[in-house]
Amino acid sequence: MAKACWPYFDPEYETLSARMNPPRVSVDNISCRHCTVVKIHSVNKPGILLEVVQILTDLDFTITKAYISSDGGWFMDVFHVTDQQGKKITDGRTVDYIERALGPKGHAADGMKNCPGKRVGVHSVGNHTAIELVGRDRPGLLSEISAVLADLQFNVAAAEVWTHNRRIACVLYVNDYSTNHAVHDLNRLSIMEEQLKHILRGSEDDDKVARTSFSMGFTHTDRRLHQMLFADRDYEGSGVTSEVDYPSSFKPKVTVDRCEEKGYSVVSVQCKDRAKLMFDIVCTLTDMQYVVFHANISSNGPYASQEYFIRHMDGCTLDAEGEKERVIKCLEASIHRRVSEGLSLELCAKDRVGLLSEVTRILRENGLSVRRAGISTIGEEAVNVFYVRDTYGNPVESKKIEALRREIGHTMMLNVKKDPGSAKAPEAEAISTGWAKTSFFFGNLLDKLLA
Repeated sequence: MAKACWPYFDPEYETLSARMNPPRVSVDNISCRHCTVVKIHSVNKPGILLEVVQILTDLDFTITKAYISSDGGWFMDVFHVTDQQGKKITDGRTVDYIERALGPKGHAADGMKNCPGKRVGVHSVGNHTAIELVGRDRPGLLSEISAVLADLQFNVAAAEVWTHNRRIACVLYVNDYSTNHAVHDLNRLSIMEEQLKHILRGSEDDDKVARTSFSMGFTHTDRRLHQMLFADRDYEGSGVTSEVDYPSSFKPKVTVDRCEEKGYSVVSVQCKDRAKLMFDIVCTLTDMQYVVFHANISSNGPYASQEYFIRHMDGCTLDAEGEKERVIKCLEASIHRRVSEGLSLELCAKDRVGLLSEVTRILRENGLSVRRAGISTIGEEAVNVFYVRDTYGNPVESKKIEALRREIGHTMMLNVKKDPGSAKAPEAEAISTGWAKTSFFFGNLLDKLLA
């Protein structure tokens, strides 16, 4: 019999072991003065670290410190977390959700099969069709995409858009405007696909540079965006990367060394700290088929230091210089995909067909280029968050924001925020235009998760 590759997991043994040794979770608000300490002890299994980090980051927690150990058959994690205001997690409903999600009957225990977080697929956000798009980015592209969907009478209920190294990846959740249900008409889907491919192709002749697909899977949305850009080789860049794309304040330092004593490769990352940094790094290592055995995560002021002791799935360390260089490039790309120096624009309005098309058209006509976007619908209200720069990649001038305010009239609420990493962006300001602002990010997400 051929020898199985290391590590080998027997599904029946793993299931039996998990039943006999269910995960133990504790949420401690006493031992640390400034943070909530979340501890997880569990039977080890492939991908469990990513699943745990995913649950914590979906709750918009900030991980300030973490200690990971998963040698042998056991997995032990300690996370120091705060909410977005830097405070402990004291809400009883939130603590209960953490214990249930990470515990014996939770999402980490069952491999995320029933996780209510951001998922890709027809059943992921109600009854919607998920569309995945990858292609070359250019100013106004999101406006063109949303215009096609509006013309074909598709309503965009939610979406995530990332750009990196002149590439764009989108996951959009759409439904039929008249029925509010997923679209099953193959003819309509085919017409949509062809029109979107035509837009993504632009002036490019090679069909491989633009891809459109309708997802039926259940991958977490952010992870799927990482996978799409990784498969698109956005980490290669072809020498087009500039300081406009990667400002020096965000430039990470990634190294790969060897721990001879224990037989690990050690990946060290030092960069400016930000939300979901650990998720992005662990996600990339996992999808590149590396296993994290130990890790130390810490934040020192505005900067983060993360160290991962890893091996490949086959048990080998990273010995070839080419493999080390590829890991470094891929981790740098995973860090930068979520970086958006400059302004974020949060627009709230009553949801309707064509709203996204209208908003992105206004942004384009005012000379604003979308670098990243998050679209959501909560009840009858649509909340669109855009991270923007001008069409040349420079910070947005105040006069363009004033023009935008005049353009949107009294039908939307506009909130303008300065990214802390950019000193050149205008000061944060709330521009009310007759629409009552709703605090939706953490509170409404939690309500949806607990529903």
